[in-house]
Amino acid sequence: MTPQERAEKSADAMWASDDASRWFGIELVEVAPGRAVTRLVVERHHTNGHDICHGGVIFSLADSAFAFACNSYNRVAVAQHNTISFIAPGQLGDELTATAREISVSGRSGIYDVQVSRGDGTVIAEMRGCSRALKGQHFEEDVP
Repeated sequence: MTPQERAEKSADAMWASDDASRWFGIELVEVAPGRAVTRLVVERHHTNGHDICHGGVIFSLADSAFAFACNSYNRVAVAQHNTISFIAPGQLGDELTATAREISVSGRSGIYDVQVSRGDGTVIAEMRGCSRALKGQHFEEDVP
């Protein structure tokens, strides 16, 4: 199995039970080893009292991209801690894209950066996620 096939099969297994991402309206656009892209169109139910996209929705979009990136090796991984900086607001109707990329993996710990941007390329948030691998796989596979 190629690393790309492993990443796709891991993502398929995770997506099958990722009710939260689907509930938010998040779409998994792309996955590769250590990388993932998610997308969401800001709808009325995503906005807050300032009539902009709720920060928790933006965080969830970034967190979903992070999750698919750090689980792309068929090792169950969870967030150890994440931090996010909001740079600009998301507006009703914006198409937001979160792109996660692996920075480092050492043993059971990984570091990932996630950039959230609007369709016009404007960066609206930056998130750093730290993952921790647990026991288990997304699908049966002999791992050396």
